[in-house]
Amino acid sequence: TPHEAAGEALALEERGFKRALLVLGEDPERGVDYIIDVVNAIYKESKMRILHVNAPPMSVEEFKKLKSSGVGLYQSFQETYHKETYERVHPTGAKKDYLNRINVMDRALEAGFNDVGIGALLGLYDFRFEVLSTIAHSTHLFEKFKAHAHTISIPRLRPAEGSTVDPDAWPVSDEDMERVVSVYRLAVPTAGIVVTTRESEELRARLIDAGASQLSASSSTAPGGYGDGDKETLEQFSTNDQRTLEEVMASIAKSGGMPSLCTTCYRVGRVGESFTRTTTSGEMEKFCEANAILTLKEFLLDNRANGNEALFESSIKDALARVEDSTLKDELFKKLKELEEGKRDRFF
Repeated sequence: TPHEAAGEALALEERGFKRALLVLGEDPERGVDYIIDVVNAIYKESKMRILHVNAPPMSVEEFKKLKSSGVGLYQSFQETYHKETYERVHPTGAKKDYLNRINVMDRALEAGFNDVGIGALLGLYDFRFEVLSTIAHSTHLFEKFKAHAHTISIPRLRPAEGSTVDPDAWPVSDEDMERVVSVYRLAVPTAGIVVTTRESEELRARLIDAGASQLSASSSTAPGGYGDGDKETLEQFSTNDQRTLEEVMASIAKSGGMPSLCTTCYRVGRVGESFTRTTTSGEMEKFCEANAILTLKEFLLDNRANGNEALFESSIKDALARVEDSTLKDELFKKLKELEEGKRDRFF
């Protein structure tokens, strides 16, 4: 129910999360109105700052309704761009329509969404074909709507109970995954490259070095998996990286990176064409660095645990030293002081 979904959001909030992705399956009895009810319940009952949605394809009118609920990004994976393979693995049901799925991002953007997330499920077909097709898809969106895909995800096929799909038919090695990330980073430099908890801690660190920029953390593939739900029998597939949010952030900080929990762009209008323009010009860097500092400071103030305080403070200090714009730095120190005084959600 929407209230139960809000309970899941509250459980995530207690762990330090500020944004969440709602993943929904095909259900003929629960369409866009149900999704909107869930979104409204989460925004009302929790302090989540932005919600993104991964949901089945919709019509333009349905997308307009969904967008009006205040969600940020719409995400949908083509699964495979290879039409013959797509039709073989989706023989029945609403999902069998290849063209309906491949055109879903056009409809979402026509309906008013500014940011969309795409990706192929690597391992259903030759990953090289999938990568080139994903890049072509993003290029099409840029040519038509003046904005590339906001995110490109790289899920790799995992064994799933009851599935007849052989996960080893089109193998994708760890080294292949590094190549995939590098190619996406070079081909679509404005996109966030997303790596999920399907992959191991060790590989995710390597993929960051290859160009990945977003990581999920502490993910559950079971409905109710963050609260008191049945985590085992309802699990869609198992995950490999089961670290907490703080552990993932600490790992990034230890490697010299700057963990960020920023949710700003969606709320200040740096989306779509504006996001692409700001990122391409290089101006986005100063916003990202400043907001990373602020969100890490807020996390540190609200989630003191596990002995990572000194590590995170050091990351903040190093990041502040990289800020060259004196006006921005003065304003940044002012916002940091406001956080220490008890205010929250400071951003640029």
